[in-house]
Amino acid sequence: MKVLLINGSPRREGNTFIALSEVARTLEAEGLEAEIVSIGAKAVQGCIACGKCTELGRCVFKDALYNEVREKLAGADALVVGSPVYYAGPNGSLCALLDRLFYSCGNLLAYKPAAAVAVCRRGGASATFDRLNKYFTISNMPVVSSQYWNCVHGRLPGEAAQDAEGLQTMRVLARNMARVLRAGLLAGAGLPEPEERVVTSFIR
Repeated sequence: MKVLLINGSPRREGNTFIALSEVARTLEAEGLEAEIVSIGAKAVQGCIACGKCTELGRCVFKDALYNEVREKLAGADALVVGSPVYYAGPNGSLCALLDRLFYSCGNLLAYKPAAAVAVCRRGGASATFDRLNKYFTISNMPVVSSQYWNCVHGRLPGEAAQDAEGLQTMRVLARNMARVLRAGLLAGAGLPEPEERVVTSFIR
């Protein structure tokens, strides 16, 4: 079983990476495979609501980052998304990528356990955590929790390593993720029978 971790920070090995690395190490100690993918510092194309993904089954833009993450999602059994806090929200480049992925790759995401991780200097973690969880809860993805909200504190690069409680929260999250994945495997349960989608407009 494999867990894909998305590092939504432009700093490849900054505090968000430290937090996700703690999750990844614990997952591997639990016998799972873990891979961290960083979105990097290049500009990320956002969704333009063209609707072409409904025809193509993928986003119309063919940038390397989208293609890489889409390919890795196909081979992953679970997802963890981490982001630094910018103005009480996730990194905009990360959201630009997630908007496109979640709108065009629903079949690669549904029913896979997921978790969000927020990294901040002081505040805004809960708002960031909430925003990221909304991607999962609209995509039929079970959300995995920890002993506290999944946040780690640190401002300067490397400071997250000093947040003992935050790192413990990451380890508990990883062990809970492993338990959820193993429980699903042991149960051998199939996917629920889908209902035909109903979309209601409130404009009369």
